[in-house]
Amino acid sequence: MLEIRRLEQTIMGGGLSRRRFIGLSSGMLAGVLMGCESDQRGDSDEAPIFLGYDEAALDSAYNQRVWADNADDVIDQITARNAEAREALGDPARHSYGPSDSEGLDWYRPAGEGGPVHVHFYGGGWRIGDARGNAFIAEQSTRAGAHCVIPDYVKVGDTGGDLLPLAEQCRRAVAWVYANAEMFGADPERIIVSGHSAGGHLAGVVLATDWPRYGLPNDVVKKGLCVSGMYDLYPVSLSSRNEYVSFTAESIESLSPIRHVDLINAEVVVAVGTQESPEFQRQAREFAASLASAGRHSRLLAAEGLNHFEILLALGTPNGIVREELVDLIERV
Repeated sequence: MLEIRRLEQTIMGGGLSRRRFIGLSSGMLAGVLMGCESDQRGDSDEAPIFLGYDEAALDSAYNQRVWADNADDVIDQITARNAEAREALGDPARHSYGPSDSEGLDWYRPAGEGGPVHVHFYGGGWRIGDARGNAFIAEQSTRAGAHCVIPDYVKVGDTGGDLLPLAEQCRRAVAWVYANAEMFGADPERIIVSGHSAGGHLAGVVLATDWPRYGLPNDVVKKGLCVSGMYDLYPVSLSSRNEYVSFTAESIESLSPIRHVDLINAEVVVAVGTQESPEFQRQAREFAASLASAGRHSRLLAAEGLNHFEILLALGTPNGIVREELVDLIERV
């Protein structure tokens, strides 16, 4: 059975307010999220190409800035939070997890020994971002007693638009963490993965990995938090993202986590903001429902009033509602 939680958080001028919980049945939430799908932010007479979306509307559905007029302000808040976190944490240990220059990771250690490991994959449309810019996530994990590992990975601008190398690097990063955790005083049997946006997609891909093919137990990842990701790449491939991503039948099939829920052996929280595009909301709802239908332990977190950028801030802020979900996973892993 799919567990659904709807949480409300208000964005204030200086950051995030305290959350309040709102009880909501699965039927009510489906109505809320499905009702949003009629607003496509497109205005043309073109023929629909996916679920009633014409080309322009689908492009808008996968461009989160269309749905967040405060994006720049929130990004400024995230940048400031990250600077504060880097000052508080100091420099992380930097290690290579693979042979290429892009395969490096930042490792942040908590105060104690033997804690779990939280591996976070940052977003950026598969084409921008770095580990250094995500220390604000690590600060929350280490405060909760977990090691935090943030891998860098190659970007599609350097792969000819191919997503497969990104996925393989993220899997290699987790395999490296599993093999080396004890060296850092961490517990390799308590690995959590998370990700936001494109990183949410990559976290889903990691969760849906056939780990025995890599010589690892099929439950190497114990828990996952997928925030505002894309779990079926087919509609994404029809959008303007295909201008910089070379989607193929192979990549769509192999890198769509919703098509491989049978391989997922972790508890998974799927989070999305109710002010994100209806298409991102649909992706989250259907991924969570597919997990539940397959008998996996999953729940859908609808972050009331938050857009695509605000929900990331809510992951890396002490009183953020998504951060509290992460802490819950850390405490129970």
